[in-house]
Amino acid sequence: MILLALFLAYALVLSAALARAGYRAHADPPAGGPHPDPQRVLIVGATGGTGRELVKQALERGYAVTALVRNPARLTVEHPRLTVIQGDVLDPRSVETAMRGQEAVLCALGHKRYFHPTRILSDGTRNIVQAMKSHGTRRLVCETSLGIGDSAFRLGLVYTLFIIPVVLPFYFWDKTRQERIVAESSVEWVIVRPGALNNGDKRGRVHQGRGVGHPLWTVRVSRADVAAFMLSQTASDMYLRSAPGVSW
Repeated sequence: MILLALFLAYALVLSAALARAGYRAHADPPAGGPHPDPQRVLIVGATGGTGRELVKQALERGYAVTALVRNPARLTVEHPRLTVIQGDVLDPRSVETAMRGQEAVLCALGHKRYFHPTRILSDGTRNIVQAMKSHGTRRLVCETSLGIGDSAFRLGLVYTLFIIPVVLPFYFWDKTRQERIVAESSVEWVIVRPGALNNGDKRGRVHQGRGVGHPLWTVRVSRADVAAFMLSQTASDMYLRSAPGVSW
């Protein structure tokens, strides 16, 4: 019982720390309306689950898409409006090369190095923000997760008391750094916090905003719906400089 109590205390303290470390809104941002779609977008993390959906749906919308990937063989899509650049988001020169001429950036960075400290998400995002400033790219839409900042405790008890503290503590801690880098930047940004991701079909309707999630049960959403929501934020100021949650 003592070990269980200590573990529960650790899990709750970790979630409280994630709440403090991630982005926290100080006030509701002023609501904005739509504006013209970007014509050229850069997708970072294009070979991941959300990233592949971003590439697919951006091409369907008629965008000229640039994908920055470490291994081009993992991106099987071929299209005349798709440019694949081999590089590493941790290499500033790679990011600078990919950023030239872009109007918006969609960041769906992820990795599976869960069990040791890492700064892949935060360092990669810092390079993205710096390259955006250098090239005058205006809009960044960045995927993180429910469960951090002012959405802490909103992935349900299974995540709060088991998955995050046991499997994902380093990963989520780096996500808090990632959010801070985005929120403290001078670019136009939207942080998108999905619930637990799956590979389901796009439903086209999602719950969105600051109140998404629940402290008891896990809310879920497909990567396809997250990608659609992220793409919509490249042409809308509704959630500009805020961090909406997204779930079914």
